[in-house]
Amino acid sequence: MTNRWRTATAQALHTPLVDVLGDKAAKALAKLGLVTVDDLMHHLPRHYLSGTETTDLSKVRVGEYVAVVARVARCKCHDGGDKGRLEAVLTDGRSRLTATFFGKSFRLAYWQGQLEHEDSVRGIFVGKVAQFNGNLQMAHPDFVMLDKDGLIVGRADPKHVSIARQVRRSGLIGIYPAAAKLPTWQISECAGIALDGLAGLPDSLPDAVVAAENLPGLVEAFEAIHRPDTPQRVETGLARLKFEEALALQLTMAYRRANRAGQASPVIEPRPDGLLAALDARLPFEFTGEQKDVAAQIAADMAKPIPMQRLLQGEVGAGKTVVALRAMLSVIDAGYQAVLLAPTEVLAAQHTATIASLLGDLEFDVRLTTLTGSMTAIARRNALDAIASGGARLIVGTHALLYDVNFADIGLVVIDEQHRFGVEQRAVLTDRPGHRPHVLVLTATPIPRSVAMTVFGDLEISTLREIPAGRGEVTTQMVALKTHPSWLWRVWARVHEEVAAGGQVFVVCPRINLRDDEVFVAAAGGSPSAAAVEMLRQLKAGPLADLRLGLLHGRLPTADKTEAMARFVDGQTDVLVCTTVIEVGIDVANATMMVVMDADRFGMSQLHQLRGRIGRGDKPSLCLLVTDTEGDSAAAERLRAVAATRDGFELAELDLIARREGDVLGADQAGGRSTLKLLRAIDDANLIAHAREVAERLVAADPACADDRLADLVADVEQSDWLDRS
Repeated sequence: MTNRWRTATAQALHTPLVDVLGDKAAKALAKLGLVTVDDLMHHLPRHYLSGTETTDLSKVRVGEYVAVVARVARCKCHDGGDKGRLEAVLTDGRSRLTATFFGKSFRLAYWQGQLEHEDSVRGIFVGKVAQFNGNLQMAHPDFVMLDKDGLIVGRADPKHVSIARQVRRSGLIGIYPAAAKLPTWQISECAGIALDGLAGLPDSLPDAVVAAENLPGLVEAFEAIHRPDTPQRVETGLARLKFEEALALQLTMAYRRANRAGQASPVIEPRPDGLLAALDARLPFEFTGEQKDVAAQIAADMAKPIPMQRLLQGEVGAGKTVVALRAMLSVIDAGYQAVLLAPTEVLAAQHTATIASLLGDLEFDVRLTTLTGSMTAIARRNALDAIASGGARLIVGTHALLYDVNFADIGLVVIDEQHRFGVEQRAVLTDRPGHRPHVLVLTATPIPRSVAMTVFGDLEISTLREIPAGRGEVTTQMVALKTHPSWLWRVWARVHEEVAAGGQVFVVCPRINLRDDEVFVAAAGGSPSAAAVEMLRQLKAGPLADLRLGLLHGRLPTADKTEAMARFVDGQTDVLVCTTVIEVGIDVANATMMVVMDADRFGMSQLHQLRGRIGRGDKPSLCLLVTDTEGDSAAAERLRAVAATRDGFELAELDLIARREGDVLGADQAGGRSTLKLLRAIDDANLIAHAREVAERLVAADPACADDRLADLVADVEQSDWLDRS
């Protein structure tokens, strides 16, 4: 695909806003992340107000930037000489909100005349809500007054000309996500100017698709949204934009699949006398039915002369590593190298240890080799020589594998948590001369179907939900300090009991260090966010002073991280205070208890992953979720949901509902802005599935992507940063 826009429509949409609106407006919009005309056209009103409806003022909250429709109950001017104050009490019939204006007498008289206009029934007021003397108020809100039909009365303030135009046209006003220095009216005005520049442009979708899907044209959809006349037209316009986003995404995935189908990969066929057969003969446990099924899927993929692209997602402790090891050994049996790429040195070391324990004396035959950034120069040189010569047949490493490494002949690349690596980084291993290696992606986070279809649409997906027999039961409990502050002492007493019984404990903190302001809060006896370094100090000086404590977090020198983990694995540390660096891949059978501090700061899926670090042996285990959040809060509800089930797939769906996409598509577990534009994976799953079917038909009819409109859709997706993580 080309990065150069082929159609006039795409070129117009990707025009910088500075070329359309000028420097001042463009700079203001850039602070909202809006840089091109397309960005502005997809910056949709979060809701629409009708001048004939009244807002429920009881739902207004302090600190919010809001737009409300309300009646003026009374208006009073307080003369302060040169500068006075005007107070207008707004009401919905039940609740009240004060609008306050400051200025010279003639300005106050003008505003009062507008607010008390004889034909006015209600007004639209926009501003930031504050609190004064226990009452909600807005200072200097933007406003217009409306009659019984929702039309403007009096003379609107010149700076509110955009809302005046909207109300006169339809009585429906779009309220945009805005900023204090860039109110919704100005955004609306900018959107109108940009929209005028798109008039007459051809559609961005093929005419046959628009007709078959009964869609409005692209410019018509933008008009319906930014210059609304009826709610129905707004919904129709939004549906068009969502379909186009879904289709562009699925087209990109479909062309990726088609492209790989035309590439060559080594054909891997099982050998009855090879390393894989030897491993199967020595494993001390039986595979679950799901493990056997997934292994068969992988073997069937690699027996084909085209690259395998498979995602293996699994429940915590479901045995993904041994399934991946079987695939790597089958590749080694065929004469190729297998590479396992891990995002951290801690995880790479854990993979190496796990694989070595599974291989036993077979390790000599596979020449298991590790390459990480912290290795000494001599160790690195020896590893590089073994990799280049082909002597090293199974290589485990971190990002160090991506730089200045000559491989003999890679047949399979296993990527653990691939969202931690960019497309260009992964291409170093997957784009090989001669043939393309098979690729197996591992993820410890169960992925809801809707997200998998959205982001991993170019991968075949295998799932492991069944936990192997012999694993200890894990009990999870929420410790609510808000209502029971003394329970924290019981937590530490329970840690003592666990250690006395021969177990080991993780204490997980959401942060490494306290900020300066939190240090002050802690010194004053407050309760700042739990941080690992401070938690270790407190435990050493207090409730766990007689136990052997360790510390592990991502900023420690590599040697210190390795030593801390090794001491815990060897049983020399009773309690490991740590951050989420232990979230995936850590397998310590003797770890039987976990205490998660400030558990409400984690997403449900992340808590499930953390909890998966215990209960990996045959002993019963306990996970305590410590929180000081309110018992009836949404955060407390999430914690109760985690405590109620060990089904990671159920929690992944609940997490998606609670956080929307957040950054489920990436690495950030704390929530936040979705990486999609308008699509919401959980709400639009059926639309995404339908778009995939349409995309398959379009690719089959145009395998070379010769249609300029399709090429532009794909190029737009290919250039987005978030897809690089998929």
